[in-house]
Amino acid sequence: MKKIINQPDNYIKEMLEGIYIAHKDDLACVDGDLQVLVSKHKKEGKVGIVTGGGSGHLPLFLGYVGKGMIDGCAVGDVFQSPSVDQAIALTRDADQGAGVLYIYGNYNGDIFTFRPAADEVEMEDDIETAEVLGADDVASAGPSAPGEKSTRRGVAGIFFVYKCAGAAADKMLSLEEVKRVADKANNNVRTMGVALSPCTVPRVGKPSFEIEDDEMEIGMGIHGEPGIRRGKLEPADQIVDEMLEKIVADLPYENGDEVAVLVNGLGATPLDEQYIVTRRINQVLEEKGISVYKYYVGEYATAIEMAGFSISLLKLDDELKEYIDHPVDTPFFKQV
Repeated sequence: MKKIINQPDNYIKEMLEGIYIAHKDDLACVDGDLQVLVSKHKKEGKVGIVTGGGSGHLPLFLGYVGKGMIDGCAVGDVFQSPSVDQAIALTRDADQGAGVLYIYGNYNGDIFTFRPAADEVEMEDDIETAEVLGADDVASAGPSAPGEKSTRRGVAGIFFVYKCAGAAADKMLSLEEVKRVADKANNNVRTMGVALSPCTVPRVGKPSFEIEDDEMEIGMGIHGEPGIRRGKLEPADQIVDEMLEKIVADLPYENGDEVAVLVNGLGATPLDEQYIVTRRINQVLEEKGISVYKYYVGEYATAIEMAGFSISLLKLDDELKEYIDHPVDTPFFKQV
C-alpha cells in the first residue's frame, strides 16, 4: 500500500500539526500535548463532553470537537488508546463547572484509560464525571446475547451519540440530563459494516489482514476485527439487504417509526458508491414502513484506507429529532 507520509514514526505528530494549522481559530492542544485536542470555544456552566481513542479513524474522533458537539478529544497512536494522563488533562480542560461526560467506544484499552482518569479528577479536582460507552455494532453482539449491548464494539453510530449529547449540553442541560440523552441515543442506534479491503498501519507497513479481490466480509470492525461472514463480492443491493435485515431485526421497528440514517465510508469508498447504497436503503426502509427523517452520507468513522461502508440507524422520537436538528460547527462537520 502506497502512503503519502514521511517517516512512519512521525505519522500522528505531523497529521495533528496539520489539523492545528488548518483550524487554528477553533482548536488548541493542552499543555503542549498535540494528542490532547480541545475546542477554543468555551461555554461557562456547560457540561463538558470529551471522547478519545486511537488515531486512524478521521473524522472520528478529532473532527467532532467544536460548537454544539464535543469539547475535546485525546488520541493515541493508530488504533491505540491515549494515556490516562492525557485523559486527565483533557477532563480538566473540558470542565466548565457542570461536570464532564465521557463518550467513547466499548474497547478495553479506552475503558482502561478513561475510568482511572475519572477516578483521579473526581478525587483530586472534585470534577463530577459520567460515561456512556458507544456499543452500536450489531455484528459483535454474539449469538448468545441478542440485544445485549455490553459485548458490542462502538463503531460509526457513536456519531449520533455525540450529536444528541452535544446538543443537550449546548442547551445547558445538567450532567444527569445530558447523560440521559446520550444513553437514549446510544440505546437506539445500531450499525453494521462490510469490508472489501484491509488497512495498513503506517508503523507496521503491511496490510492488517488478507482478503481476496473478489471477496467481502460482512460485519468486520473498524480495526479489522473479524465479521460474521466472508464470501464473494455481491451487488450493492444484496449487500444492503443483508445488512439492513440484521440491523432492523436487532431493534424491532413498528410501521411509521422514524430514523436518522448514517451511510459511512471506511476510507476508500467513493461517494458515488455510497449514494448507490443510500438509494437501496431508502427503497428497503420504505418497504418496511420506516420513515427517514434525515440522511448523513460520507466519511464519518474510517479505518485508514479500508474499502467498504457501514450503515447506522438511529430510531427517533420528538426529543431526539430536536437534538439531531441542533446546529453544529466543527472542523469536519457542520450543520446549520
